[in-house]
Amino acid sequence: MAKKSKTTDQAPTTETAPAKANQTASAAAKTKSQSKKAKPAKEKKLSALDAAAKVLGETGQPMTSGELIEAMSKKGYWSSPNGQTPEATLYAAMIREIAKKGKDSRFAKAERGKFERTKAA
Repeated sequence: MAKKSKTTDQAPTTETAPAKANQTASAAAKTKSQSKKAKPAKEKKLSALDAAAKVLGETGQPMTSGELIEAMSKKGYWSSPNGQTPEATLYAAMIREIAKKGKDSRFAKAERGKFERTKAA
């Protein structure tokens, strides 16, 4: 009786398919990182609170939230993205900052409905 040898008729495997996938993925990653680096740095837009603090610092006098919205828009610091009540939104945001930060807030109530820039900020 002859012994049967264990041979397989399978084709030799190659590692090229996974290697190509890795190369493609790394090439895509390089392209993305290069495109991010190639773009010029955009100037960061001011938030409504940052713009209000800037306007109050420049004018040096108390203003209402409506006056602040108008001044911020005229100077090009910030404009409402089609909001219906930007004055109310700004007013609420300034009140929240005063409540949260207390003495470290950039804003203080000067009189009813008017805000001023604090000296500490």
